[in-house]
Amino acid sequence: MDLSEHTGERYTSKPVYILAIETSCDETSVAIVENGKIIRSNVISSQIETHQRYGGVVPEVASRKHVESITWMLEEAVQEAGISLQELSAIAVTEGPGLIGALLVGVVAGKALACALDLPLIGVHHIAGHIYANQLVHELEYPLISLVVSGGHTELILMEGPGQFRIIGRTRDDAAGEAYDKIARAMGLPYPGGPHVDRLAQEAESEIKLPRSWLEADSYDFSFSGLKSAVLNVVNQSKMRGEAVQVAQIAKGFQASVIDVLVEKASRAVREYGAKQLLLAGGVAANKGLRSRLAERCEELNVPLLVPPLGLCTDNAAMIGAAAFLKWDKQEFDSMELKAEPQLKLEEW
Repeated sequence: MDLSEHTGERYTSKPVYILAIETSCDETSVAIVENGKIIRSNVISSQIETHQRYGGVVPEVASRKHVESITWMLEEAVQEAGISLQELSAIAVTEGPGLIGALLVGVVAGKALACALDLPLIGVHHIAGHIYANQLVHELEYPLISLVVSGGHTELILMEGPGQFRIIGRTRDDAAGEAYDKIARAMGLPYPGGPHVDRLAQEAESEIKLPRSWLEADSYDFSFSGLKSAVLNVVNQSKMRGEAVQVAQIAKGFQASVIDVLVEKASRAVREYGAKQLLLAGGVAANKGLRSRLAERCEELNVPLLVPPLGLCTDNAAMIGAAAFLKWDKQEFDSMELKAEPQLKLEEW
């Protein structure tokens, strides 16, 4: 592929338009992002209603839905952006982590489009996308700490420069979002459970006290399996006694436990590494309780808290376009042998 004309765009005022594709789980999304910061279009087809009947994401069903949606999503994104295919600078796609079948749909679509248009191809790490969703609305200053909280990930990441990821803490078992969904299901709440638990926690006047898992004194790792088990014990004991399950009070106690641990460890990391900003990223970044507590703590620390707007917290392609610009800027492109990598490592991306 001759990249000379694309490479030249770095040194002119010509906008860099990256078409990005995100299909890592249960949202099909396509976006066009200008210069890594301006969203020209960002269309999303959610599968929540489809998976609600199963109480969680069914990988095979998710893959089929991506196949059904991807073509018209591409068309809609280009039409909404108001630019032609010939004006595109590169094609970006989530290569991992995620569900292998779902990732494959996006990767194949991205490779086909890059090949047809003779454009550079950029594989993007899904979590890098969540982090750089903040770049779409904020200016990033390094070094910074990013707290990533989603259904599959709970990580503290030190970033000393653009695209430099060093994981200093991660979950040893369930991710926070995964724990939210599991305890919500045990209490009979709809899928996805996180928003329902958050709402009930805000409304409840009292809480059922639940344990905090701090792990070792100097550890930045997380563990939520014990907390999840504690909730299940409370629910089962209530049912065995023939009592009504105190859903709201359990939700408040559960959320208080999760937030205490997340906020304390993130705050300690900010202090230890001299971070100029704390970034919140991932689907659980939409949690009102977490956003509020982190904002209070960051005000005490005199460190800005950066949080994407709600529409950019969950999976979307605009965040993939923002992260892809890091690779564009360094002219690091992938070959047509790019593969879907469900276990892709952030620090190696």
